[in-house]
Amino acid sequence: MNLDDRRMDGIIGHLLRVGVILSALVVIAGGFLYLRSLGGHTPSYRQFRSEPDSLRSIPAVMRDARALDPRGVIEFGIVLLILTPIARVAFSIFAFGLERDWIYVGITCVVLALLIYSFTGGAG
Repeated sequence: MNLDDRRMDGIIGHLLRVGVILSALVVIAGGFLYLRSLGGHTPSYRQFRSEPDSLRSIPAVMRDARALDPRGVIEFGIVLLILTPIARVAFSIFAFGLERDWIYVGITCVVLALLIYSFTGGAG
């Protein structure tokens, strides 16, 4: 199978568009859940409160999103937005492989590894 540049650009554009729209829909759904459950709550600005620990790791965000916790759903939408360009790089590896362009496959694998490394928190 051979992907020409125009078709590859079209697929990548579609992938990015779907990723952004999906993440926006998830964030909007989380916003509605948030307003429904906490919309009448008046925040206290006298003391700073950071995000709960449940929103500081990917597995915890996934758990909260599955439980339909409003903040977890919003955070999951943001994670989807971050994963969108990572999916684009992963697709590029596949496309360059189909074209047998091994130099670009290697370079793109390094880029993907760096993205995943930074996304998962790096060395610590």
